[in-house]
Amino acid sequence: MSGLWNEAWFLEHRHSVRDVWRGVEAQHVIATLRVVDSVAEQELLEEVLESSKPAIPRSAQGLPYLLFTPFRYRSPRASRFREAGTAGVFYAADEEATVAAEVGYWRWRFMMDSEGLRAQGQVITEHTFLQARISGQELDLTQAPWNEHRDSWRDPESYAACHELVRLIRSGHPNIATLRYESARREGGACNVVFDPQALSMPSPHAQQTWTCKATPGKVIWAHRRDLLEFEQHQ
Repeated sequence: MSGLWNEAWFLEHRHSVRDVWRGVEAQHVIATLRVVDSVAEQELLEEVLESSKPAIPRSAQGLPYLLFTPFRYRSPRASRFREAGTAGVFYAADEEATVAAEVGYWRWRFMMDSEGLRAQGQVITEHTFLQARISGQELDLTQAPWNEHRDSWRDPESYAACHELVRLIRSGHPNIATLRYESARREGGACNVVFDPQALSMPSPHAQQTWTCKATPGKVIWAHRRDLLEFEQHQ
């Protein structure tokens, strides 16, 4: 696998500053409101839930909640640039449409993997799209020579090449704070994965949008005010 690159390629990283978008599900507030009867009970429940969560990594302390949250969890499920059980990372994209394509695909997969949800025929969720700023050393897989192997970085099923690359970055090139890569779910879309929380901040002012996602067996539809996005899905 390491034959995909050579050590000299890692010298191509450069400092980059860019504003990006990230999508997070907003269902947690609705879920907790269902089991309380007052503001005081809601605040107490939030405190109890917070105390049960993993500690915030030292490198992420001081960041706003929406920025530090991805780094506090070690998910048992692998993602494109994070192996199962390893330190959390922050995924984002240049455009809201790319965020919708990436998040929407996983909402669709979540529904299709559940017999009960498939039987319902649809799953509707609410999401917050937020803007963040990345400032740090960036390795750009969309540029030469890395883009010679774009099929490996965008493989819809296998993350083996991506995982090996991240292992090498974490062990031998820790100054690289973020990777830029092409979206696997939206042709032409650009994404970033951030390894170092200190490379993140909120731009001032920063934007937030509320989007509603409807996943069905054949497609995912997104709505924000008058904006509508649709992505076909196939098993």
